[in-house]
Amino acid sequence: MAHREWHRSERIGWLRAAVLGANDGIVSTASLVVGVAAANAARQDVLIAGVAGLFAGALSMAAGEYVSVSSQSDTEQADLARERHELATQPEAEEDELTGIYEGRGLDRELARAVARQLMAKDALAAHARDELGLTEELTARPLQAALASAASFAVGASVPVLTAYLSPSASLVPVIGVVTLACLLSLGALAARAGGASMVVGAARVTLWGAMAMIVTAVVGRLTGAVTG
Repeated sequence: MAHREWHRSERIGWLRAAVLGANDGIVSTASLVVGVAAANAARQDVLIAGVAGLFAGALSMAAGEYVSVSSQSDTEQADLARERHELATQPEAEEDELTGIYEGRGLDRELARAVARQLMAKDALAAHARDELGLTEELTARPLQAALASAASFAVGASVPVLTAYLSPSASLVPVIGVVTLACLLSLGALAARAGGASMVVGAARVTLWGAMAMIVTAVVGRLTGAVTG
């Protein structure tokens, strides 16, 4: 029976997009809602701002992630096209290049040459993509997947402060939203760190700290704006 190892790097593409989307959804929407509520706005206005922020943010995240990852994918495809051309026109030079890579990793010249020839005989482009360019199937850029993961996770994250604003008493919107948001950020940071094999304490602390700073700043701005316009 073949032994199949599981690596955290296999999930890095969608994990990064999902964590970024959820974190941005919670922080940006909570900050928006807190800022509007701190300006003494009516609950209806707070909810309108929150829902608008949810949809606008989700679409913005999807578009930004798609464009960004598409650029990465374009670069990867251009590199692969160049390698494909070089393999067709300079196969000996490409074999020498792969041999040199394996020598640099510790193989002697003859063994490195034998390994390069065998791998190129099976799939020359895949061998060069992996060992020369550092491209693997697990880490290949997937623009649509990243865009959908970002949009969905942003919407899920943004729904937390929106629902909290809907369910909380009008007199305590700001503190309740703040507490619930920080609790969610704490959990998100810890879970993301655990999934990535990092320290849960560090992951939770850094996400919560930045979220708290964002809400404090927008609350102050909202209060000052409300005082001026009031």
